[in-house]
Amino acid sequence: MLPVGHARPELPEMQPMLRRRLDPLGRMAAQVVYWCQGERRDMPVVFASRYGEPARSLEMLAALAAAEPLSPTTFGLSVHNAIGAMVAIARGDRANTTAIAGGAATPAAALVEAGALLADGAAEVLVVCCDAPLPEPYAEFSDGPAAPWAWAWRLAAGTAGQPCLRLDWEDAGVEADSAAVLPFGLELLQTVLAPGPGCQRVVDGRRWHWSHDA
Repeated sequence: MLPVGHARPELPEMQPMLRRRLDPLGRMAAQVVYWCQGERRDMPVVFASRYGEPARSLEMLAALAAAEPLSPTTFGLSVHNAIGAMVAIARGDRANTTAIAGGAATPAAALVEAGALLADGAAEVLVVCCDAPLPEPYAEFSDGPAAPWAWAWRLAAGTAGQPCLRLDWEDAGVEADSAAVLPFGLELLQTVLAPGPGCQRVVDGRRWHWSHDA
């Protein structure tokens, strides 16, 4: 079932001046970074969100329709890498940050990007995935289960004899699973937290498989 609960964490770790610039989605993403990354400042980060924060874009469109000036702050925080940039500024992180948007399969795209960074020599990669329901009037275009959520993983390259996450995909012949009850990112997280025989999900015309390899 879809998660319910408070979607605006207090985020005491971040300076108030920066924290109040973040909408609930940004706060969720920032909170899981602080919890997962700790004091580390040297690992690459992949921020992934299918939609980002479209409410800020709607705010600017409304201003344009009313012939009002646009807010530079709202514009700066509307771009897809804004949350990652704000978190890096607040934490003093200097490692590279990548922002990913890959449709319904965005969490899988983030893992592929992390795998490329590991193959390029990174010792660890922080993957941060987050999303929230689309605001009106965009909500009518939602094509699957929606809930506010965020998670972060620290990933390292697999070593012989250690359990690892395996992810692969193939053309599915259909666009998406109609019976899905969770957003793709939460289904992926659920499988990783409760290891079993693996799982599969069709999104954006591809059948994604993920499992734990011993």
